[in-house]
Amino acid sequence: MEVLKGVTGAALLVAAAYSPPARQWYLNHGATPEEAAATLPGDELLAEPSLQTTRAITVEAAPESVWPWLVQMGSGRGGAYTYDWIENLFGLNMHSANEILPEFQDLAAGDLLPMGEGAPPMRVEICDAARTLAFRSTDGNWMWSFNLRRHYLCTRLLSRNRILLRDASRIQRLGFRAVMEPGSLIMERRMLLGIKRRAESPVTVR
Repeated sequence: MEVLKGVTGAALLVAAAYSPPARQWYLNHGATPEEAAATLPGDELLAEPSLQTTRAITVEAAPESVWPWLVQMGSGRGGAYTYDWIENLFGLNMHSANEILPEFQDLAAGDLLPMGEGAPPMRVEICDAARTLAFRSTDGNWMWSFNLRRHYLCTRLLSRNRILLRDASRIQRLGFRAVMEPGSLIMERRMLLGIKRRAESPVTVR
């Protein structure tokens, strides 16, 4: 009986997670309906995605204060401001910096950022200072952009992912939806909060 209750409870949780309201919440966490529906710079890099997420946060600092934390992100660079120990389980060499690193401030279109052994690197496609930073994986299956919108004295920071599940089976798509979609929110929310905390704190430059 206890086993049956456990299975039933798990099934109800999965059903709730798959419900349209729940899915919209974790795919567009923090974004307004207008932001989630908007066409953003970088969307053209992957025209017909299988999945799109738009997560957002308000940073009480100008876009120019947020930008240095974005351009230094990456493996072997400034990290991802999320759970480093989880990132490093996948060999990503992420060590989130708490200071602005001058040696990683010269990011430019065409630069490649590694994503771990066996994974295609991300190429910088758009590097429009204090406005848009967009990456695309070299296999063309993933686009990730950061868009900064000035809002009075603050910044709306939008993080958009567009993913193409090329040749994925139905089972693989279901697994991605059940695990990766909500799981990505955990990591990305931590990242956005990490950027917010750093941008709003007194600037430290190494």
